[in-house]
Amino acid sequence: MRFVLLFLAVCGIVVSSLALHVHYSTDLQPCSINEKWDCGIVNHSRFAVMGHVPVAVIGIGGYLILGLLALLGRYRLLVAASLAGLAFSLYLTNIEANQLRVWCLYCVISQGIIALLTLFAVGAAIWGRKSAAIPSRV
Repeated sequence: MRFVLLFLAVCGIVVSSLALHVHYSTDLQPCSINEKWDCGIVNHSRFAVMGHVPVAVIGIGGYLILGLLALLGRYRLLVAASLAGLAFSLYLTNIEANQLRVWCLYCVISQGIIALLTLFAVGAAIWGRKSAAIPSRV
């Protein structure tokens, strides 16, 4: 389970890095598909930064923390952190849907990753608790 969680965190880092590239680029991006799917519009909007920090950097940092928690086997803490990440992702998705009315493919993929990571983290926390309750045979 640890390696699945770590793999998802690495995928999140990659996707967030791609979104960060779009944030700093003025070139036409492969994720700019049409008027409803355009990563450039989303990643250049006023919602793409918090303070002076790009949201994609927050994503990279968040996925690094989630990966570290998975690596250390801190599943209950991972559940809490991934739920916070999922809530933030849903907040950003709401902005895409209701404010910008444009979708970023990388953002939607990241939302899928954090949702899966949260589900697997909950499973790991439950499974870890059950296996700890079972006495080992020597």
